[in-house]
Amino acid sequence: MFLIFCGALVLFMTPGLAFFYGGLVRASSVVSMMMMSFGSLGLIGMLWVLYGYSMSFAKPNEGSFVGIPGVIGVDLDQIGLQKLVDQHTTSDGTGLAFAGFQGTFAIITVALISGAIADRAKFGSWMIFAGLWATIVYFPVASWVFNFTVDNGKITDGGWLVKNVGLLDFAGGTVVEIASGASALALALVLGKRFGFRKGMHAPHNVPLTLIGAGILWFGWFGFNAGSELVADGTASLAFVNTLAAGVGGLIAWALYERLAHGKPTAVGAASGAVAGMVAITPSCGYLSPIWSLVLGLLVGVLCAWAIEWKFLLGYDDSLDVVGIHLVGGIFGTLFIGLAGQVGSKMVGMLQTGDPSQLGKQAIGVVSVGLYAFCVSYALGWVIQKTIGFRVKSTDEIAGVDLMVHGENAYSEADPRWSWRL
Repeated sequence: MFLIFCGALVLFMTPGLAFFYGGLVRASSVVSMMMMSFGSLGLIGMLWVLYGYSMSFAKPNEGSFVGIPGVIGVDLDQIGLQKLVDQHTTSDGTGLAFAGFQGTFAIITVALISGAIADRAKFGSWMIFAGLWATIVYFPVASWVFNFTVDNGKITDGGWLVKNVGLLDFAGGTVVEIASGASALALALVLGKRFGFRKGMHAPHNVPLTLIGAGILWFGWFGFNAGSELVADGTASLAFVNTLAAGVGGLIAWALYERLAHGKPTAVGAASGAVAGMVAITPSCGYLSPIWSLVLGLLVGVLCAWAIEWKFLLGYDDSLDVVGIHLVGGIFGTLFIGLAGQVGSKMVGMLQTGDPSQLGKQAIGVVSVGLYAFCVSYALGWVIQKTIGFRVKSTDEIAGVDLMVHGENAYSEADPRWSWRL
């Protein structure tokens, strides 16, 4: 029941993300932006049932990738989830609930990437990219990190980043945040800048919609992090509290930074700070105390606020700051375990022990997932752009992609087809 409830919370995050992203774009791009999230929900959910789970959670050491056992395999018995369906009549159904819970992670991860290419991407090309990316990037990387077996408190076999490297990632800082952020950067580079790209070129068209989306994301994130314990116990409670602590820390820090640096705290900035805090706590929510989680949120709120300025300095157009929030926040949160983390009562952070070994393990995970996701995403995006085209025509981009791509607008008064009703 705990997994079913948490899975529903995580699934709700994808519509929340659609609201969050939808409020940030132009009024003429809202439908396109939201459809990329809902399209991901439909497509990735379907692929997860068909073969995604069987790839991500194949039996350890079945299959290999670049010669490393347990990295990627396909459990043919799990195709279509039929084996889990058959098992639920003779068990408590936990395996099937786990499959559904993990499927919602795959959905939200793919949807996150879309924010980097807002206002200029073809929906059909995005769906092709999403399906290929999930198959080549997400499902294998999920196996690297989430697919392991524990016996008497020790990891006996599983994905190489956990078993061989010793990476600690409680709820997906690498699998979800770094993979999506690195891929977002790759796509932003492939598609290029929006016309007229400059600081402040497009103000959010609907701030309340963005705040509603942020609230839904925060609500769902409790299921995301606490649910990753898989049972309702003390560690799940710790993850729950830490998600609150990091989120509020990020909100306050970002708003304070804006007040000091720009004179006024913005609602969008506060919402972005809360999201940044929750991004950073995702890998570490089961490995930090609440005080350290609050510190993490305060630090990452300022760091991500700085990071979104980088795109103007470096010249890449990440439309909705997926790189600045999810990649930077995911990297910082994953590395922070090596600074202040603890596993149970055992301290592993360098600040407590003076030993940098866990920080090194975290860094290997960050680099491995980030480079793999970036390179594959760049290649996929480049091939799609050079064949069927990924970016819409310049005239469609200027006019607004909603009417050109989907044949509808978000607001009826802007749609000439409904003018007779006004």
